[in-house]
Amino acid sequence: MPTPIQAQAIPPLLAGRDLLGIAQTGTGKTAAFALPILQRLAAQKPAVKRAKTARVLVLTPTRELALQIADSFRTYGKHLGSRVAVIFGGVGQHPQVTIMARGIDILVATPGRLLDLIGQGHVRLDGVETVVLDEADRMLDMGFIHDVRKLVGMLPKERQTLLFSATMPADVARLAAGILRDPLRVEATPPATTVELIQQRVVFIERGDKRDVLCAMLKDPALARVLVFTRTKHLANRVAEQLERSGFAAEAIHGNKSQNARQHALEAFRAGKVRILVATDIAARGIDVDGITHVVNYDLPNVPETYVHRIGRTARAGAAGAAISLCDGEERAFLRDIERLIGQKVPVLDRREVRAAPPQRRAA
Repeated sequence: MPTPIQAQAIPPLLAGRDLLGIAQTGTGKTAAFALPILQRLAAQKPAVKRAKTARVLVLTPTRELALQIADSFRTYGKHLGSRVAVIFGGVGQHPQVTIMARGIDILVATPGRLLDLIGQGHVRLDGVETVVLDEADRMLDMGFIHDVRKLVGMLPKERQTLLFSATMPADVARLAAGILRDPLRVEATPPATTVELIQQRVVFIERGDKRDVLCAMLKDPALARVLVFTRTKHLANRVAEQLERSGFAAEAIHGNKSQNARQHALEAFRAGKVRILVATDIAARGIDVDGITHVVNYDLPNVPETYVHRIGRTARAGAAGAAISLCDGEERAFLRDIERLIGQKVPVLDRREVRAAPPQRRAA
């Protein structure tokens, strides 16, 4: 069964329409654009590839997301013979230059390194027929919007353009209005659909007790693959270190970590070598890991939509999940805002119950 965004997006994309997608990771968004793009490429395959350019360009904010999207294209198109390349910073450029020299079908890139290689004459954008801007709001958050505008200005005027964003701040709306032609608008972020599948609990607690309660929860093996959210990079580091000292396999992932360190932590988490990943919101966007059993809000977010994005990490593709929030006195107002958004009260879990038995995941 296609997800809602796939059902809405694939037919018009096959017809060549531009698209504005309000969609977060986990909605089936990548397949919604990758499948029709691959089908159009296969139907119109030219005899000769043009040097240093690609027929499809996908711009993403991070290396992790670029690698995931490229893997999806390779998986979906493995019998089509499409050549896929990934360009990002933080690694040597020589392999990236080499693969681009002969020309390729699909290029997935982060903006900074792509601009750098274009400036050096190693990449051209004059062969691009379709461009996808993924997680546009996050590119804005990370300061890439100027680079994105510069890259879009280098593209052929005749092209198909797709823009995806989990939220639509004014700068992203202006960007979309300037680059999309008569776009189809698709929205695939209804909070209730994610929330309904997740067993939610909140524990009222003193801030100084959060670490002890988290450790007590983690003694239950039912918390098999856990994503812990903190509001700051510093706290993410501290919580991961404290968990390691308490005997739990944990890693932190945030914007101050090198790309290699982030990728290493993510791969260890995905492979099950690390049980707990402690993350900030910006770092967690674009992480697509199946089988996360629990999300723990070590800090409650001050933007209620962020809560929905966080807990949705544990309810992928119709699976069930559990989310536990540790709420101190200063965060009660944040909880009220979250409950208003999701249209329900989050059940309260007594901290003594937490020590005895954390909530089990709800059956699908």
